[in-house]
Amino acid sequence: MAPQTGSTEKERKPVSAFLQLFTWEEIRTHNGRGPNKEQWLVIDRNVYDVSNFSKWHPGGSRVIGHYAGQDATDAFVAFHSDKALVKKYLKSLLIGELAPDQPSFESNKKKSLLEDFRELRCTVEKMGLLNPDSTFFFLIFFHLLVLDAASWLTVWYFGISLVPFLVGMAFFTIAQIQMGWFQHDLGHCSVFRKPKWNHLLQIIVINTLKGLPASWWNHLHNQHHAKPNCFRKDPDLNMHPLLFSLGKTLSVELGKKKKKFMPYNYQHKYFSCEYLCFPIVLYLESTWFIWVSQMNHIPMHIDYDQNKDWVSTQLHATCNVNQSLFNDWFTGHLNFQIEHHLFPTMPRHNYWKAAPLVKALCDKHGIEYKSKTLLRAFVDILNSLKESGEHWLEAYLHG
Repeated sequence: MAPQTGSTEKERKPVSAFLQLFTWEEIRTHNGRGPNKEQWLVIDRNVYDVSNFSKWHPGGSRVIGHYAGQDATDAFVAFHSDKALVKKYLKSLLIGELAPDQPSFESNKKKSLLEDFRELRCTVEKMGLLNPDSTFFFLIFFHLLVLDAASWLTVWYFGISLVPFLVGMAFFTIAQIQMGWFQHDLGHCSVFRKPKWNHLLQIIVINTLKGLPASWWNHLHNQHHAKPNCFRKDPDLNMHPLLFSLGKTLSVELGKKKKKFMPYNYQHKYFSCEYLCFPIVLYLESTWFIWVSQMNHIPMHIDYDQNKDWVSTQLHATCNVNQSLFNDWFTGHLNFQIEHHLFPTMPRHNYWKAAPLVKALCDKHGIEYKSKTLLRAFVDILNSLKESGEHWLEAYLHG
């Protein structure tokens, strides 16, 4: 099964006489919300029943369920670098295929955009942009270990007076955030060619050096990539509504229901204060992480899942921050958030090479390719929260 095949209507034939033929209408009813909770999805016109398999899915049960009743072709290709391994599981899950009279693309998805994107992905693969550079990642790992060692050696050698303590704390904070970026690379299987080596080193980095379970992080982060900025599917939006009111649609909905867990119209002022109760180093690291991770998403469109095509879903929910050596290092190359979301397994040292190709695709299809300065990105978080808070207040008072 090759998800990138460009089969025409005439070439569409049943895989086997024993496989049942389905329509998109039938598939949409098996979205996990019906009486029998069945979950079907489509990959390259083949229909799979993942109802039972979802509990054993290595990437987490929820991420696969987010595509129930939908076409998951591009998400499948984006997430799985080892296609041969995954196909072993798919064979037992195959229950049929789309009927010959059914289009390969759902009616609400942009066919020409997806066709061009799949062509772009083939180009990216041929250019070797999905292949990791071992020297680059060795230097990344080495530099964070040096920073971590420097933090302890500073305090050990110079004592715990104020200046050595502050210097050691600065080293430790930087080491911890850089470990976070590195384990993020490992979680996306972009450091080694074989997934098992990525998973093994990720466990060492995040479990041992950072004290967090790798499986917990992966299951949450995979959902974020599958459906970014889609409420109830993207865990990064779980701070709505207990802490923040996010996006116009959700904020107006919350206001009309007269719900007020926080003074949302002031959320742009208390955004950076949510972590003050943490120890100093954890506060500094989490503040750094929160501002970097949210600058690409909170200012973008937030709504319920609209089942848009893979490219539109990612581009409407992400933006970039301009490239510079400092921005690349400070953000762990997450300033290239657009490229990262379109190609989750791409090693970060290749984002800049893919960026012009992605921008050309956006220009061709009239999609805005957003890139801004780091300062502008931080300010936009607050502006977006302020705007959402105002939408909530208006709906709360007058809705």
